[in-house]
Amino acid sequence: MDLAKSIMVQGTSSHVGKSLLCTALCRIFAEDGFHTAPFKAQNMGLNSAICADGGEIGRAQAEQAEAAGVLPEVRMNPIFLKPQQDMQSQVLVMGKPLCTISAQDYRLQCIPVLKPVVQSCLQDLQQRFDILVIEGAGSPVEVNLKDRDIVNMSTAIMADSPVLLAADIDRGGVFAALIGTLELLEEHERQRVKGFVINKFRGDLELLRPGLEFLEQRTKIPVLGVIPYLHGHGIEQEDSVVLADMHNDGAKEAVIQIAVIQFPHIENFSDLRPFFHLPDTRLRMVKAGEKIGQADVLILPGSENPMLDLRYLREQAYDQEILALAEQGAYIAGIGGGYQMLGEVLEDPYKKGGKQSGLGLLPLYTCYTVRQFSHQVQADLCAGQGFWQSIAGEEINAYEIRNGQTQIGDHRSALLEIKKSSDMEANILDGAVSADGRIFGTHLHGFFHNISVLLAFINAVRIEKQLPLLKKEDLQDFQQRDQRFERLAGIVREALDMEKLYAIMDVQI
Repeated sequence: MDLAKSIMVQGTSSHVGKSLLCTALCRIFAEDGFHTAPFKAQNMGLNSAICADGGEIGRAQAEQAEAAGVLPEVRMNPIFLKPQQDMQSQVLVMGKPLCTISAQDYRLQCIPVLKPVVQSCLQDLQQRFDILVIEGAGSPVEVNLKDRDIVNMSTAIMADSPVLLAADIDRGGVFAALIGTLELLEEHERQRVKGFVINKFRGDLELLRPGLEFLEQRTKIPVLGVIPYLHGHGIEQEDSVVLADMHNDGAKEAVIQIAVIQFPHIENFSDLRPFFHLPDTRLRMVKAGEKIGQADVLILPGSENPMLDLRYLREQAYDQEILALAEQGAYIAGIGGGYQMLGEVLEDPYKKGGKQSGLGLLPLYTCYTVRQFSHQVQADLCAGQGFWQSIAGEEINAYEIRNGQTQIGDHRSALLEIKKSSDMEANILDGAVSADGRIFGTHLHGFFHNISVLLAFINAVRIEKQLPLLKKEDLQDFQQRDQRFERLAGIVREALDMEKLYAIMDVQI
C-alpha cells in the first residue's frame, strides 16, 4: 500500500502563521483532488473542538480538517495540553484527559510513553489519506527542550516528511530568524528543510527581493513564497497568544456595546466570533486593570479554571460592576465556566478551590468532580422567558466541555434540553434563564454559532435601541465559512510556488 505524501510546516517561533498556512494547504490539496488530512502531534491551548466521538482536539486541526473536507478525529491531534494553575497543564491523550501534571514531570514521565501514540496515529493517517499536512509547534530549535521533542523534527522524522520553515516578517528580523533557526538545527534536520515561507508581508515586494536573493544564496534553500498580511481572514485558531493581539471590534461610538471579561484562564474564545463585524455593534475585551463600564451586553466566556477566575472577578471588583449592570437591565450571558459563575455556589471538593459564592444571578449550584465531560450535542431550546419565547422549540447544535455537575434550582428556568449527546439519545436540561430572559447561560460552546440564537439575541437588543432588525442575509461574514477557506486558499496558492512544492513532496499533478 502506498503511504500518504506529506509536508510539514514548522516556524521560527509561535504565532508566525503556521496554523493558517496549514489550513490553506489543506484546502488547496483538497481542491486539487487529494484526500487530505491535518496532523499535529501535540497542541497547547485553551481553544478546542469536539470530535464526533466526544474526543477533544485543538481548534486549529478541526478547522484544517473542515478546510480539507473531512471530519476531524482525535488521531489528527493525539496530544492536547490545556494550561491550568501553578505551571501545570491538563494532558489529554486521544481526546480524553489523562492527568494534570507539571511541565517538568510531563517531559520526564509522559513524552517517552506518548511517542508511540504519535507514531501510531501518523501511521494510521498515512494509510488512509493521500496527503498529510503536518503542523509543528513553536520553534524546532528550543535547545532546552529539544532532547524530548515530540512535535517538530521528531514528527518530521517519524513521517519522513520534508519541512517548510515559516517566519513572520511583520515582527521584523525575518532573515535572522530563518538563518538562525537553520543554523541551530542538526545537519540531518537541516536536510529536511526544503523551502522557506515568509508570512504576514505588507509592502512592496520589489523592496524585499534583494533580501530573498541573499537568503537563498546564503542557505541554498528556495523561498517558496511570500504570503501577504491577511486582515479579517475569519479562520479560528487555538493558540492563546492570539488573545494578546485581539483588538476591540467595531467603532467606539457604536450604538450597541458588548463587553467581554478576558479571564486569565479563558477557554474556547471562538464562542465570541459570531459577534465580530455585527452592524452597529462594538465588542470590547475587558482586560486586567480596566473597568467594565457601561455595556448593553456583558459576556462571561468559558474558563479552564472557574474557581480561580471567580476570585479574579472579585480581585478586580468586577463582581460589583456585574451586579450593577444586572440591576440596570443589561443583558448578561455566561458560557461554560462563565455560566457557572452566574450561579449561587461553586464547590470543588477535590482541589484547593474549596467553596465559593457565585454572583447569585441564576439559581445554580455547581460541584466539580475529577471527571471531564466532552460531547457534541443536539438540543432543543425550551426557555420561554423574554425574547427566548420567539425561538422556543428550535433545535441547535453545539458542544460541551465541562467538569462536574451543575444543578438548576428551578427546572422551569432551564434554557435548553439536550436530546442527543455524542450520537446517544439524551434527555438533559442545561442552562438557565432569569425571569425576564435578560440573564442567561449554558455549558454549551458554539451556542451563538446557531444563527437563530444569534439573531434572536442581538435583535432583542436592537429593538431596545430602536435599530432595524437583522436578517440572515445581513450576517454574511458569519455564515460563509466555506468561502473563507476558498479565499484563503486562493491567496496562498497565488503566493506560493505550488509546482515546486508538489515536486518537494514527490507528488505528481
